[in-house]
Amino acid sequence: MSDRASQLAAFDRLLTIMDELRVQCPWDKKQTFHTLRHLTIEETYELGDAILDNDLQEVKNELGDLLLHIVFYSKIGSETNDFDIADVANSICEKLIRRHPHIYGDTKVENEEDVKKNWEQIKLSEGKGRSSVLEGVPKSLPALVKSSRIQDKVAGVGFDWDNANQVWDKVEEEISELKHEIDNNNVDAIESEFGDVFFSMVNYARFIGVNPENALERTNKKFIKRFKYLEQQAKQLGKSLKDMTLNEMDVFWEEAKKME
Repeated sequence: MSDRASQLAAFDRLLTIMDELRVQCPWDKKQTFHTLRHLTIEETYELGDAILDNDLQEVKNELGDLLLHIVFYSKIGSETNDFDIADVANSICEKLIRRHPHIYGDTKVENEEDVKKNWEQIKLSEGKGRSSVLEGVPKSLPALVKSSRIQDKVAGVGFDWDNANQVWDKVEEEISELKHEIDNNNVDAIESEFGDVFFSMVNYARFIGVNPENALERTNKKFIKRFKYLEQQAKQLGKSLKDMTLNEMDVFWEEAKKME
């Protein structure tokens, strides 16, 4: 691995290239915060895919893409004299020091949960005009990820269940309420109760140490792999899936499961 001098030299090289591109490249010259925003989101998802695939070479590449975006935003900020890359780096350094008083101060902690609670309490006291711990949850997050962050944040200030059994009881309660509304054919209430089931399951996942986003994506990929096998086998038989019975398709589905 590189030493600190080599790491700093590589970062300086990136900053120099960014300076050159911003002046010389027609595409790079035109970019703004707003034009880069959707590309940054896309790059973040690509990093997430690489992590889920455990493809470390691709993780490295995607991290480079994200680092470029950070440098790009900082370059644009420097052109309007609002901030530059040093301001960005110093800002996160100061935040990390401030939010780790057990490392850089006299605060005592017993475990990870104490650290998380301190983190959320310090965030509330940082004077950003936030009156709620939940104001730090981005509105544009996908619903599944957002529910995880909501639950993490309220748990960080002590609003939480005592154990996983209590949360599972809540899951069963929400499922019962959903079934009740389905029996009554109350369409609006069904959607509401379905959301409650999801929310309680996400909470239960937190208690048993499962990332719900990762778990669902794992199932998505598993389903895709099995279904593609089904399609391939049907094609080899010269059949269309539309012309096959569910029992016939299930034979190939079970074969795909056994191959995993």
